[in-house]
Amino acid sequence: MSYKILIADDEAEIRNLLRLYLENESFTVIEAEDGLKTLEAVRTKSPDLLLLDIMMPGLDGLQVMQKLRQESNIPIMVISAKTGDAERILGLNLGADDYITKPFNPLEVTARVKSALRRFYDLGGSVKEDELLTCADLTLNTSSCLLTKDGRPLELTSVEYKIMELMMRNPGKVYTKQQIYEYAWGDEYIIADNNIMVAISKLRTKLDPDPSRYIKTLRGLGYRLETPDA
Repeated sequence: MSYKILIADDEAEIRNLLRLYLENESFTVIEAEDGLKTLEAVRTKSPDLLLLDIMMPGLDGLQVMQKLRQESNIPIMVISAKTGDAERILGLNLGADDYITKPFNPLEVTARVKSALRRFYDLGGSVKEDELLTCADLTLNTSSCLLTKDGRPLELTSVEYKIMELMMRNPGKVYTKQQIYEYAWGDEYIIADNNIMVAISKLRTKLDPDPSRYIKTLRGLGYRLETPDA
């Protein structure tokens, strides 16, 4: 299967560089140079993954991501010149699955694209068809990759989905940060990485107004999903 990658960046040189490396790996590449064209391309050309710049004319990348997360769970990898922790955390909070800073190594970007696609499509589709995982009022359909609470669907990013799938297979089991990272991101664990903290925080917000109702933190150990008190 040839995956379709959308590169959204207002700099033609960056689009051309990424296109060269991605097409060398047999990906189909489409491009957009501003926010509005990015939205249009996602809606009309159905890419499998979006490489998204933050500073674009029209709608910036953050605005694009906010709009897309209301209607799509497409994997989004931000590529931005904004390197601060605040910008990185904001991007992840708005629904990015990964955040890469400029200048970047195109070989690393290509590797991360492959990892994200494998995590979202291959691993997500390898489970038994129509398998349902439940914990209290939460139900996860691993065929449709849909999480519901009391029958109400909750919109998840691909990383959030993988975290919930991992935890809902064994409610009450403690998972270390390394186990969560390697399963959800599909990469080797980076000790200083704060992506886990951000993803867990976002999940808690989506699951319940009480941030500790479902996912518990065990200091020095990790996290566990448990049945909340009635």
